[in-house]
Order: sequence, then structure tokens, then C-alpha cells
Amino acid sequence: MGKKDFLSIADLDRPGLERLLRRGLEMKKARKEGREKRTLEGKILGLIFHKPSLRTRVSFEAGMMHLGGHTIYLTDKEIGIGSREAVGDVGEVLGRYLDAVMIRTFDHKIAVDLARHAPIPVINGLTDLLHPCQILADILTVIEHRGNIENRIVSFFGDGNNVAHSWINAAGLLPFALRIAVPEGFEPSAEIVDAARKRGGKIEVLHDPRAAAKDADVLYTDVWASMGQEAEKERRARLMAPFQINQELLRLAKKDALVLHCLPAHRGEEITDEVIDGPHSVVFDEAENRLHAQKAVLEWLLA
Repeated sequence: MGKKDFLSIADLDRPGLERLLRRGLEMKKARKEGREKRTLEGKILGLIFHKPSLRTRVSFEAGMMHLGGHTIYLTDKEIGIGSREAVGDVGEVLGRYLDAVMIRTFDHKIAVDLARHAPIPVINGLTDLLHPCQILADILTVIEHRGNIENRIVSFFGDGNNVAHSWINAAGLLPFALRIAVPEGFEPSAEIVDAARKRGGKIEVLHDPRAAAKDADVLYTDVWASMGQEAEKERRARLMAPFQINQELLRLAKKDALVLHCLPAHRGEEITDEVIDGPHSVVFDEAENRLHAQKAVLEWLLA
């Protein structure tokens, strides 16, 4: 059997995705009850970071330690991937030293090429195209708080970015309705939307934030300008201002709606303090669940 990678939620089938979510919740419960097993004793995970991150680094490092493994942190200064050294050569070399690699980078092709050449599992910790680890944690959080995600309405506000794309991939596998509310010109990839719809995904791309919020079970947002888009920040802020998650938008959703944000949050921009600190917000449970969801992925790939 060939080695497995975790580059995109779209690479999974529904039973595979549900198995990871179930295992993440089991591992969270086991840790809280003090009966966690060290299933990755002696395994080593390389962490390649071209984009810095609080949650990605700490959750992967802590997760490997919890499971008995180790990590090695690498930046582009050590590697020069694609410039100083070919991506394929890096993959071949790391495969001789490590048991798996997580990469957090800009160009999605780097992650794909690394996975193609590395003889060990490669995990997408984020690219400009996709953020599958985040959405695993997000869905896990909805299930934890509401029991399931089936037949619920998830509404995403802001930019049709990597986070939106991975939500779309998930909607192609699980039976929930997804609304992507964006200003004109910021729509998600039509190719990703079409592929998810062909798999049965119920996905709407809207330009009216109020219509997207109406009767939603989950309101979700992300920063308006991701890393590498700082030059566009003022223009994006002006166009996306109507898509801010605030009390007015929240009132249109279901009374028990959950508010999620992948963090870091630019408070007062895409979300108000009142909402992110309010009773509907589960953003810190969501951040914690990066740890448990990723441990399920690590165990699936390595145990």
C-alpha cells in the first residue's frame, strides 16, 4: 500500500473524514481523562514554516509530544526550498531522516510536489489555496457543541480564500449547507466549488451578507487580508466592511448560532469584540481543537 498524505479534505471520502473527526473527539476525551496512549513513540515530524503561526506550530509540536513523538522546526532559511534546493530533492532527503513532514507555505504546488517526491506522509499545514487542518478542527468544534453538522447551515463571510476553499471541500463530503458571502471579485475558486457540487455539496456563493446570515447555525469569518496581501489591506477593508460579523448580523442567525474564527482575529475589522467575546463565540474551543484534530491526522498517517 502506498503512503498517505493529508493535502486536502477533497482527497478523503466521507467515511474517512468522519473517522478523523470521531477520532479527534475520542483523543480529546482521552487526554482530559488521563488515559491517552503514546501511539507515536519514537516518530519524528518535520515542521517546515514559510509562514509563521502560533496555533499551527504549537498544536503540531504539542500533539507529537502527547503521542510520544518528536518534532524538528525548519524555516526557509535552512532549506531554501525551490530556490537553493529543488523541492523533489528536499522531499527525498527528509524522507531519509523523518517519519512525516508538515509544511505551511504560500504556493500550494510546493506542498503537492513535496508529497510527490517524499517517501513519507506530507501534511498541508496551510497554503494559499487550502487550509484542511483548520476546517477539520472547525467541524469537530461544531459537532462537539451541537452533536452533529448534518443539515445545518454554515455561513462564511469575507474573502473566498484558502479557509473558504477547505470549507467547500468539506461540504462536498458532508450533508450540510454552505453559504459563502463575499464582495464581488472575491469569490472562491469556481473549479473548487464545481468539484464539491459534483460530489453533492450544497454550496451557495452570495454577495448579500444579510441573506447569508439568515437562519444560519454557524457564522464564520477570517481576516480580510491574509499573509502576502498586506498591500491590498485598505481596499479589502473598504469592500468587506458590510461582511463584518457583528451583533446586527448575528441577530439574523438562529438563536443558538455558533460563531467561529480561525484566528488571529483583527478585532473591529472582520469581527467585533462584542461578538468574539460573547456567548455565541466558541473560537478558543476551536483553536484548542486544532490540537486534537491534528493528532487524529498524525495517528492516521503514522501509527
